[in-house]
Amino acid sequence: MSPEFIIKLGQESLTLILYVGGPILIVALVVGLAVSIFQAVTQVHEMTLTFIPKIIAVGMTLILILPWMMQRMIDFTTNLLLAIPTLIG
Repeated sequence: MSPEFIIKLGQESLTLILYVGGPILIVALVVGLAVSIFQAVTQVHEMTLTFIPKIIAVGMTLILILPWMMQRMIDFTTNLLLAIPTLIG
């Protein structure tokens, strides 16, 4: 196992993490920002008001992009498992 392979594997792993986790984090950030602006405008500072919209938005995002996320993770795992014979020799 060469150092180049380890670096490439780490780079691909981090890229996959960003691709899979990025959309969920962006949705949570946008919804959190919108709720914060709403709270600042209306001066309603209820703690549950920040969590409920985020939970709903993240849940809907997961439902929408879960097949894409799973396919990306399955492809990565398949490529990793197929590379095992080249690492042994």
